[in-house]
Amino acid sequence: MSDRSPEPTAPHRAGFACFVGRPNAGKSTLTNALVGTKVAITSNRPQTTRHTVRGIVHRPDAQLVLVDTPGLHKPRTLLGERLNDVVRTTWAEVDVIAFCLPADQKLGPGDKFIAKELAGIKKTPKIAIVTKTDLVESKQLAEQLIAIQQLGAELGIEWAEIVPVSAVGDNQVQLLADLIAPMLPESPPLYPEGDLTDEPEMVMVAELIREAALEGVRDELPHSIAVVVEEMIPRENRPADRPLLDIHANVYIERPSQKGIIIGPKGSRLKEVGMKSRKHIEALLGTPVFLDLHVKVAKDWQRDPKQLRKLGF
Repeated sequence: MSDRSPEPTAPHRAGFACFVGRPNAGKSTLTNALVGTKVAITSNRPQTTRHTVRGIVHRPDAQLVLVDTPGLHKPRTLLGERLNDVVRTTWAEVDVIAFCLPADQKLGPGDKFIAKELAGIKKTPKIAIVTKTDLVESKQLAEQLIAIQQLGAELGIEWAEIVPVSAVGDNQVQLLADLIAPMLPESPPLYPEGDLTDEPEMVMVAELIREAALEGVRDELPHSIAVVVEEMIPRENRPADRPLLDIHANVYIERPSQKGIIIGPKGSRLKEVGMKSRKHIEALLGTPVFLDLHVKVAKDWQRDPKQLRKLGF
């Protein structure tokens, strides 16, 4: 008879990890890759994210709640200032901060601005993540890794890890989760098994519509678009096996001259936005959808506190 006691099992861990970085550093794409489904909208336009989107990663040993913040930037509007406040508030509340730096761009003033802010947060572990590694050769990647190490040394930041990843190529994404998990506090799961985000469905639907509206518009438009879902109602008197959800949403822009850009010739662009977003919304909600879209002008909403409140900022 053996007197060896069974191996103690490692305690379950759960906590919050926050992705930071300048706009378009690959934070939302990485969040989606870790969660395994689309919970944050992505776009090649910078400054796409406007809410902190939490993606939830369930593992046998840990639950990672990923907080995807807007990109920290030099604000030019009241909206910009509010987005930066969201980022700083989030940093103060998480267990791990992960700083995303694209492999295909040299470190710039924006990265150094964020790094200086991070240097002031002493106790929270910080990971540097080199994103978009699929876009560069190994020599360029090596140079970026050295530059990030040096940046930390200059500012007194001790990186807990420096991890190169490609969310698109699914390269080292799971390794990143493996490295973050032990840094979280011991805790039972914070969210029920199966939950992938705590974003309200109406907010996610609005974000999917905005993502479709951002595609292919002129450069001056991305920041001017906001979407509000007014209501989501199951269509009455439908057979149980053929449900239909009616969604009524407004796309807001800042000036009457922008209306034509969004609507397009004979309504063609708006129709395309509706078709593209409906496909993603149906996948998200798991039900057929009738999407009713209208374009409205909310004059200079990014600078108007009253309009910002109305649009959910």
